[in-house]
Amino acid sequence: MSDCLFCKIINKEIPADVVYEDELVLAFKDINPVAPTHILIIPKKHIPTLADLQPEDAEVMGHIVLTAKELAAKQGLDENGYRLVSNCKDDGGQTVFHIHFHLVGGRYFAWPPG
Repeated sequence: MSDCLFCKIINKEIPADVVYEDELVLAFKDINPVAPTHILIIPKKHIPTLADLQPEDAEVMGHIVLTAKELAAKQGLDENGYRLVSNCKDDGGQTVFHIHFHLVGGRYFAWPPG
C-alpha cells in the first residue's frame, strides 16, 4: 500500500530504528515508547487488521510471536516478563492499519489498567 506508514518503513522510504529484520518481519523501536523497551513487530506483507487474516497468514503470525520471544530475551525481559499487544480496528485502539505487535517491558504492567 503506497500510503501505509509501515509499508514505507519496510521499503526504507521512512527511517526507523530497526532492531531485527528477516524475510517475513521487521522490528523497530516505537517512536513514542510506553515502557523502557517498546518494539513494534510487523509482517512485511501488508495485512490491515487482525480481522483481515487468512489461513495462509498463519506462518507469519507464528513467526511474529517467536520473534517477539527472541527479542524479549535479547532485551533481558524474559526473566521478569513482558507484554505482546496488538490492537484491532478503531474500537480496539488501532491507529496504523497494518498489523503490528507492541513488545513492551522493563516495568510492571497492571491489568486492567488503573
